[in-house]
Amino acid sequence: MTITQQTMTEEQRKAIVLEYFKLLDQGNPSFLDLFAENAQLYMPKWGIANGIEEIKKQGFDLGPMFKFVTHDYAYFNYIIQGDMVVVEGTSSGVTANGTEWRAGVTHAGRFCDVFEIRDFKIQRLFIYLDPDYAGEDTARYPWLNK
Repeated sequence: MTITQQTMTEEQRKAIVLEYFKLLDQGNPSFLDLFAENAQLYMPKWGIANGIEEIKKQGFDLGPMFKFVTHDYAYFNYIIQGDMVVVEGTSSGVTANGTEWRAGVTHAGRFCDVFEIRDFKIQRLFIYLDPDYAGEDTARYPWLNK
């Protein structure tokens, strides 16, 4: 048995990341095609999804929370080293209950995602952000009422 690994450039890795965000913003489920079968995806307050089936479940759990999300691709900051792509960026959108958020205007909307991309597939994606887009966690963070 021979194991092969395809060589990728930084620009190819960056293109996969950008395609992921664009498909996600369109609500297009084909973003899942960008993941390896045994990929991992971490989302705060949900945990780690192992494999494409758990990643789908995570999407089904999280998707209904939003009417739409838009990421500000033109302003992404990328750090690329080997298989790793770190993206710092901003987003805006509307939650299912109608609450709007926009980075720089509300407390939500800033994120940092860490991708591991090999063989033209996302092997791992760990998402770091505050998932309280609507700012409803005021019992623990009373300054959100201001």
